[in-house]
Amino acid sequence: MEYEISGGSFPTVICTLNKGETMKDESGAMAFMTSNIKMDTNTGGGLLKGLGRALSGDTIFLNFFTAQSDNQKIAFSACYPGKIIPIRLTGSNTIIGEKNAFLAAEEGVEIDMYFKKRLGAGLFGGEGFILQKFSGEGMLFIEIDGEVIEHDLQPGEKILVNQGHIAAMEESVDFDIERVKGVKNMLFGGEGLFFTRLTGPGKVWIQTMPVSKLADAIIPYLPETTTRD
Repeated sequence: MEYEISGGSFPTVICTLNKGETMKDESGAMAFMTSNIKMDTNTGGGLLKGLGRALSGDTIFLNFFTAQSDNQKIAFSACYPGKIIPIRLTGSNTIIGEKNAFLAAEEGVEIDMYFKKRLGAGLFGGEGFILQKFSGEGMLFIEIDGEVIEHDLQPGEKILVNQGHIAAMEESVDFDIERVKGVKNMLFGGEGLFFTRLTGPGKVWIQTMPVSKLADAIIPYLPETTTRD
């Protein structure tokens, strides 16, 4: 499988498949495909696995697209302005992503729920208790809101991230929370009460404009609705 990512702030990944190669996506991500690709919709491993994906922000059913001849093309588009990040999974690396991070992947990539182990991180970390876990072998494509900053953490190196800005990280990265220091900072700083603390080793993908912040920025400019008696 070969791929090309284009589209700027409204990205699309176009994959070229040879006969027998299969891509899968969440429902609604496919933008176009050539005529000799067969589509099959199923839970991708049983109802329980589908329900697990639903709890992690994905859909119960996945669409599988298999090329019936060589040089077939299929495109997957992001839901929000941002980036599409390609990650190759080799069987030895595992990626943890935020809810709704998954866009598309090769058939050998596994998508599962991932539970945060610490109560505080789940309550105050800004991402919720349940995330997405990607393992197996093949190309994975995830969605990033806004621009992306990649940071390679060395063993023991720490970084503090504001809530909602973590898009994905390698499973080796430790995830916890840290309280904002100083009463004035907590009350008037506008950064909330807690930061997310990430500790290496491992790679972290940070997104610059979480869709929740984009929505908050747009809401004041929306016209108010009026009701008639």
